[in-house]
Amino acid sequence: MTEKDAQFLDFLVKSLVDYPNDVKITRTVDEMGVLLMLDVNAADMGKIIGREGNTAKAIRTLLRIVGMKNNSRVNLKISEPVGSAPKESKVNKTVDEAMADLNL
Repeated sequence: MTEKDAQFLDFLVKSLVDYPNDVKITRTVDEMGVLLMLDVNAADMGKIIGREGNTAKAIRTLLRIVGMKNNSRVNLKISEPVGSAPKESKVNKTVDEAMADLNL
């Protein structure tokens, strides 16, 4: 993990979380560029994702800038913690159900 992109991510994430010792970064390189896999403590996921994903988007933007300075394409994948519940999908209503809700 001596590459600048991984070092930057390590510094940034450890500055945000409550459990910096649980931060693990795995770096892989292939024909698509650099992939950084981020594992954090389950209690810190909200801090990394942020409200509506804004913190994660900002981290990804900063990593792309670091990548551009080093002539590489950098992508970030945030691993879900073990035991996390899958997000419930929203159920789409039929047109008739939606019209009934409007009480027209």
